Amino acid sequence: MLYFDNNATTRVDPLVVEAMLPYLGELYGNPSSGCRLGKLAANAIERAREQVAALLGCEPREIVFTSGGTESINAAIGSALQLNPGRRQVVTTAVEHSAMLKPCEALEKQGYTIDRVAVDTEGRFDTSDFDHKLTPETALVSVMAANNETGVLFPIQDLAEIARERGVFFHSDAVQAAGKIPIRAGEMGITYMSVSSHKLHGPKGVGALYLNRRSAFHPLLLGGGQENGRRAGTQNVPGIVGFGKAAELALQSLEREATQVKALRDTFENGVLERISGVQVNGNRTERLPNTSSLAFEGVEAESVLLLLERAQICASAGSACMSGSLHPSHVLRAMGFSNARSRSTLRFSFSRFNTAEEIAKALELLPGIIAKARAVH
Repeated sequence: MLYFDNNATTRVDPLVVEAMLPYLGELYGNPSSGCRLGKLAANAIERAREQVAALLGCEPREIVFTSGGTESINAAIGSALQLNPGRRQVVTTAVEHSAMLKPCEALEKQGYTIDRVAVDTEGRFDTSDFDHKLTPETALVSVMAANNETGVLFPIQDLAEIARERGVFFHSDAVQAAGKIPIRAGEMGITYMSVSSHKLHGPKGVGALYLNRRSAFHPLLLGGGQENGRRAGTQNVPGIVGFGKAAELALQSLEREATQVKALRDTFENGVLERISGVQVNGNRTERLPNTSSLAFEGVEAESVLLLLERAQICASAGSACMSGSLHPSHVLRAMGFSNARSRSTLRFSFSRFNTAEEIAKALELLPGIIAKARAVH
């Protein structure tokens, strides 16, 4: 299998599995327990907190472990609104992940105003549109660090500065960005940042919310006093340990992401453009993640191509994994002004440090024939 769907999920690093195994076996204690096994589990969680904090450039006490990016995003939204009960507006973008879009849709039904900032045809953020959307009614600004479909980066630090000057909480969904580009959350002036383990070669079902130490917080989950009272529920010790190890390895691999993984992506993308006619790159080709390539193949339906790719043992996607099977064109590509036809002909290829030059060469050998076959039956 040639696996080029790393924005959906990543292979768990064998070193991560190795780190987790003791906590699935003999080190099974509850970290809230005062017994020896409990203390060993609690110590392991604190070590993981340090590892995740190092990746995000913040203090360990600013990390709250969660079940993943979706919970972290919902926790940030809920906290901001609880702490600003008189404010009824949220400012976000038109290209957020469904973990942000769906809560906003629910809030609209409750009478909140949701203002979605536009992007241009290259998927770049419209800062001028953002500035005038902030009002005294704004409770929260939420802007993703990098788009999950195109990889396009957003100017988070600049936007956070504007929000801070207006006295508005700022959240960033960094699920796709963490582990691929350097992040210094503690220096960015943001209030919240959401990350997820399985996007950076860690296990699924665990993530974190960065919470600025100077900010108040209203928990989403109430119950026990875990996570210093900020997230109730017995912690997923094996998952958290795995996340910590994955974060440690990701920090060590940032240079590799910027060079080797980017080189693989560029070799693939340029090879496709050279070998196949009628292909367009979606999104700015400079200001984007080093691993992501969103390509529109004229004259095909993406779902048909994916079936052919599957038969050839190539794994890619038509966009966000959370929208797989949807009959609707990508909301990201629609927001960029593209036609439904272009949206439905788009495939996303995303790479990782486990991909090789040999895999890229093999894909470039197979893909022209696959696209030609798809076009012949379209």
